[in-house]
Amino acid sequence: MDRASATGSSFFASEEARRAAFPVCRESVFLAHAAVTVLPKVSADAMAQYAQQSALLPQEFGQVLKDFRRTRELAAELIGARWEEIALLGPTSLGLSLFANGYDWRPGDEVVYYANDYPANVYPWIELERRGVVCKPITAATPGAVTVDLVRAALSPRTRMVALASCHFFSGYRLDVEGIGSLLRERGILFALDAIQTLGAFPLDVVRANVDMLSADAHKWLLGPMAMGIVYVAERHFDRIRPTLLGAWNVNSPRFLAQDRVEFVPTAQRYEPGVLNAAGVYGMKASLELLMGAGIDRVASRLLELKRILLGVLEPLGFDLLGVRDGMHASGITTVFHSRVAASVLQKNLEAEGVVVSLRYDRDGREYLRFSPHFYNTQEEIERVAALLKVALAH
Repeated sequence: MDRASATGSSFFASEEARRAAFPVCRESVFLAHAAVTVLPKVSADAMAQYAQQSALLPQEFGQVLKDFRRTRELAAELIGARWEEIALLGPTSLGLSLFANGYDWRPGDEVVYYANDYPANVYPWIELERRGVVCKPITAATPGAVTVDLVRAALSPRTRMVALASCHFFSGYRLDVEGIGSLLRERGILFALDAIQTLGAFPLDVVRANVDMLSADAHKWLLGPMAMGIVYVAERHFDRIRPTLLGAWNVNSPRFLAQDRVEFVPTAQRYEPGVLNAAGVYGMKASLELLMGAGIDRVASRLLELKRILLGVLEPLGFDLLGVRDGMHASGITTVFHSRVAASVLQKNLEAEGVVVSLRYDRDGREYLRFSPHFYNTQEEIERVAALLKVALAH
């Protein structure tokens, strides 16, 4: 195997360069990007530099506002939107709650969601029952396997919105977002997407996919800080998704004087009620530049390559896969279980050796190991993990 392959399909010129870009590699093997990511050096440096500047200048000095605009532009480019349609907000649940609460629901209206999704994309919708909304959960035969046919079967003339995640946090099943979006557009139904498990990992064009609203925090595949993310609302829906958090930043307040009526600013800034998490914006901006410089298409190909490598070393050790192996529904998440040794035991063994993976559970209490490497992880790291698991399984 040549050095380019070892260091991530030529993303890095050398192992030294890889470790410089991702300092975590010096100390451990981090395979938990579907949980809370570690920061690349450029993002940590950007946040630190902003903090240092803020000790000398006001926290919202002139360049900061320009950098806010540039971050909106980068986020818009990433998802195929316009910068005017981007709000800089996190966590993901904040955007989803804005969508749920901002729509003018009428008693008897229906919202379709996946009942076994991550809680942040369940609770905002079932809470609407208090307003007379009918919540229609989708059930799937295997975790996360929400298909176009399942969505179609859940729709009725009263359906106003469908809220789904682009990829299931547990099984790693990746949705046919374009297929679902096309179905919903034909029927005039709004499509709200929780994109946190694919944004930064797989390409997405919200216009081609007919996504009306999107929310994704930066702290997973976007390689950014917590509590900062991307919220997208198509401009044509600004009046339908009314901001529910109000302040001087999103309501016209000339000279910071309150007016007699609420008039929202004309862009997606209308969903940002007050000052932004500026340090988080700088961290996310740096991460966006890093990922887009690498190329999201190349990142996606690398993640599927790493999935194949993982399964190639895990299955001979007796691990069984939950979810799909390859194809359009495969993602960077690989979730496995072992019939003989509890995942919690194996996770503790890996943790003691400096390997970070996620421990997850299904509704029956079965334990799973969830691996979620990013593009900078290497085959050597995965082979090291396999060697450690082989030793742990032998005891």
